This record gives sequence, structure tokens and C-alpha cells, in this order.
Amino acid sequence: MSHGPELEDFERAAESLAPHISRTPLEPSQHLTDVLGAPVYLKMENLQRTGSFKIRGATYRLSRLTAQERARGVVAASAGNHAQGVALAARELGVAATIFMPLGVPVPKLLSTRGYGAEVVLQGETVETPLRLAAEFAERTGAVLIHPYDHIDVVTGQGTLGLEIIDDLPDVDTIIMGIGGGGLIAGVAAAVKQRAAAAGRTVHIIGVQAENASPYPQSLIEGHPVAVVTKPTIADGINVARPGDVPFEIIKDLVDEVVTVTDDDIARALLVLLERAKVVVEPAGAVGVAAILAGKIHATGKTVSILSGGNIDPLLLQRIMSHGLAASGRYMTIRISLPDRPGQLVRISEIIANAGANVVEVMHTRHGQGMQITEVMIQISVETRGHEHQQVTLEALREDGYDPILVAD
Repeated sequence: MSHGPELEDFERAAESLAPHISRTPLEPSQHLTDVLGAPVYLKMENLQRTGSFKIRGATYRLSRLTAQERARGVVAASAGNHAQGVALAARELGVAATIFMPLGVPVPKLLSTRGYGAEVVLQGETVETPLRLAAEFAERTGAVLIHPYDHIDVVTGQGTLGLEIIDDLPDVDTIIMGIGGGGLIAGVAAAVKQRAAAAGRTVHIIGVQAENASPYPQSLIEGHPVAVVTKPTIADGINVARPGDVPFEIIKDLVDEVVTVTDDDIARALLVLLERAKVVVEPAGAVGVAAILAGKIHATGKTVSILSGGNIDPLLLQRIMSHGLAASGRYMTIRISLPDRPGQLVRISEIIANAGANVVEVMHTRHGQGMQITEVMIQISVETRGHEHQQVTLEALREDGYDPILVAD
């Protein structure tokens, strides 16, 4: 491969990184195995130092700087994981680091980045402003700009994750992971395919993008990086509008397939990982599992899904869990107009209980547009066992003369 790192480059990087990173576990998942119909393993990079794979590329990139470059310091822009990776790598290598982050950055990521010793500058509503400011800072001060994915050393560092997988599971057939700019999947694909080829085997590499931020499918069709207009997604860690030039050249040759998943798919995956695997993963780290659950993956041999990060704000996790429960048919909110007379709320509760559902919240009001003076409106949040059970519960209410309206999550 003339356009990407050679196997020896990845092995050299792995040796260089060994003192600085954790070798994360590879755990089997019986539930996902049952869903896919093939053995599924989870690569727990959410347990990595700084909580994500980003520490690999950041550390290797900084380790390759010359003494003169290190003396000038480094600068980066990030909404979270890259910031933490650069900050910790800089601290361990004795390099001054300045990180530009958007104003709305999750508090845990901000505190961690500062805790690793970096100087943090908060400015801008989105990551676009920090990216511009970091480039201007590099131009003005001579600091080395550390890009999150568009550099060959970053790709090489990320690829060490692939070596770990194939070392621990030599007969792996398929590896699934999220794609943002492409640094992780480019590195993993190049490292794994070269190691597998040396053993006379092939490994299928599948990338997953959030449906609302998916420039790779169109870029691969056109044969060059294409920018798209992104929409908001809970998978902010892979919300990238344009593929990186360096990783794209590797990905177009070595990645076998790219699929997309919705935010509902991702929310369901986070819920499954929490309930079944007992692990906390950030949305971008769960897209591989989301693709399996959504039926987007067709594999027959041993399959690995990379849980690329676990840095999620607890408040966001709470909201996503609620959304995931709703998307899985485990939670619904209904609105019902009732005659304003005693006993109606009791009757509604009895019907729901008899259907085997559980009331968790009730809102009762006599005020609202379109309501008659003799009416009240109740909004009830209910725990259910799935979509079929939701329909049973709604039908029980209808049979008793009520007209329940399902409220969108």
C-alpha cells in the first residue's frame, strides 16, 4: 500500500504507544450474537484512557514531533474526545497544549481536558469556530496544529486498535465501527487487512455513520471527499460534514461497506448496551451495535463492534435513555380528554393496570385550547413491554370509551 501506512508502521506505533495506553478487553455479547446469528464481540475502547480511542492517534502524533516542534507547543480544536487525548498526550510528553472548545461542550469533557493540564479556550456555538481559531493560533504562535483525523500519524496511531483486535481474535471475519472524519476506520482497515493477508485471510470492514451526518456514502460513489449539509445528531463525536483527505484515500480502497443509522437506532443501542452488557457508551461509540440491531449488518463469522468511546454527559444519557425506551416500545405518553367529574383518573389507572402497564407520571389540567368547560385533559406516561403491549394498552382504553392520543417523544 503506497498511499497508507505499512504493517511495520502500525507495529512500530503499537510498541511506541504501549506505555501510554490501555489494552482494552474484547468481550463476547450473547444478546447481539442472538440478534445477528453470528458470534459478536465488543471491543471496549470506552474503557481506554481518556474514555476513547482518540488517545492513540494523539499520542502517536505528538511522539513524532521534533524537539523544535515540541518546544513550540501544540494546539487543537475539539468538542471532547480529541481534546482529552491531546491534553493527556501533551502532559505525558511534556508539551504545552492549548485546546479550543465550543461554549456548549459537555461539562465532564471540559473538566477532564483542563484536568490533564491543557489551557482551554471556550468560544463559538459549534466546533467550526474553535477549528478556525485553532488554525489562527497555530499561524500566529507557531504551535503545531494537531488534527483529529486528517494526518498519517494519527491514522497510524488509531490503527493500533485493529492490531489488538486481530491479535486477540485471529479468526475475526468482520469488524464494525463508526466513521466521523475517518481516521479510526482508515487505520483499523489498513492494519487489519495487512495482518490478515499475511496469514492468508480476509477481514470484512464495515463503517457506520449517523444518518444526519453521512458524507461517506456519497463521497465513495463520487470517488473523492464530498461535503454534505449535516443535521443535528446525538452522535456528536462523528458529526463531520466532509471526509478527511488522508483517511479517504485509504477508506475508498479498503473499507468494504458503509451503512447509516438513525438517532432512534443509536438510542436503542445505548439502552441495550446498558441493560445487556452493563456498559456506558457515548452515542458515536454505539453506532456499530445500532447497525446490528437495525438489521443493517449481514455477517456469518466472528464479528467485532468497536465501542469507540464512553464519554457521555449524565444529563444527555438520561434524555437518551428515555428516548431509547420510547423507541423500543418500553415507554409511551398518552393524552386523553375526560369528563370533569370524580373517579375518571382512577378508572383510567385501573384500565392501564389491568392491561399490565405501569403509570409513572400523570399531568392533569383544566386549561387548554379547544377544551370544553366540562372537560379535563390528562397526560399519562406509561411503562410497557414493547410495541405490541402498547397497542394492547391503547385498545383497552378505547374499548372502555376513551380516545387516547399517543404523544410523540
